[in-house]
Amino acid sequence: MKIATFNANSIRARMDIVIQWLDRHDPDLLCIQETKVRDEEFPLAPFEEAGYRVTFRGEKSYNGVAVISKQKPDKVRCGFEDGESADETRLLYTKFGPLHVVNTYVPQGREIDHEMFKYKIRWLARLEEFFSRHFTPRMKVLWLGDLNVARDERDIHNAEKQANHVCYHDDARHAFEKTISWGFIDVFREFHADKGHYTFFDYRVRDAVKRGMGWRIDYLMATPSLARRCTEAAIDLEPRLEAKPSDHTFLVGEFDL
Repeated sequence: MKIATFNANSIRARMDIVIQWLDRHDPDLLCIQETKVRDEEFPLAPFEEAGYRVTFRGEKSYNGVAVISKQKPDKVRCGFEDGESADETRLLYTKFGPLHVVNTYVPQGREIDHEMFKYKIRWLARLEEFFSRHFTPRMKVLWLGDLNVARDERDIHNAEKQANHVCYHDDARHAFEKTISWGFIDVFREFHADKGHYTFFDYRVRDAVKRGMGWRIDYLMATPSLARRCTEAAIDLEPRLEAKPSDHTFLVGEFDL
């Protein structure tokens, strides 16, 4: 089973890139973040013509999550259960047989003294509570998406300069690790332990991909029973080199399920 994640930074702006990628790689499941489109305007037809089903929740101009799958999900849930409707466009849970998929767009945080950074820290804690409420680490759970935290110095080209960045600040990384410690394994790191593997390249940095100036903030996090079945994980840089790309690229895992 081939499963991928991609922050599209507007699904309508990246339709050609996404459809071409689906045609070329034939994944079973593609989770997308930052669709930036209201549900009634989501571009369903091209995906259906390509043979996929789409589950989504979005809003105008911001956030938005989608799951593009060959099979219809058995269950669907949007957001947490604590009444904050804004989270419905940041968390999309789908179930496919024994596989539980939690597609998230974790808040970026803006600045470390901004209220959104506090929201980010709380969001990660609430996510851990969500996992504890609905699953156990013995189940096959895949948490994936744009998680907006770089785990360590291997995950940024210039980590020594990023101590106060909202995606590398100690508070963000500690909150992230606590959520991971619920029972997840970073499957990409099981195959690539060295530095220099990035999924995000800032538009403002000229030739960022070619110069290796990026961040790894997109992940496939699997519970142990699922991680043991991962046979490969890789970052596909080609879509980031296309005309009018997203600032992120595709992260892919293959699982023997």
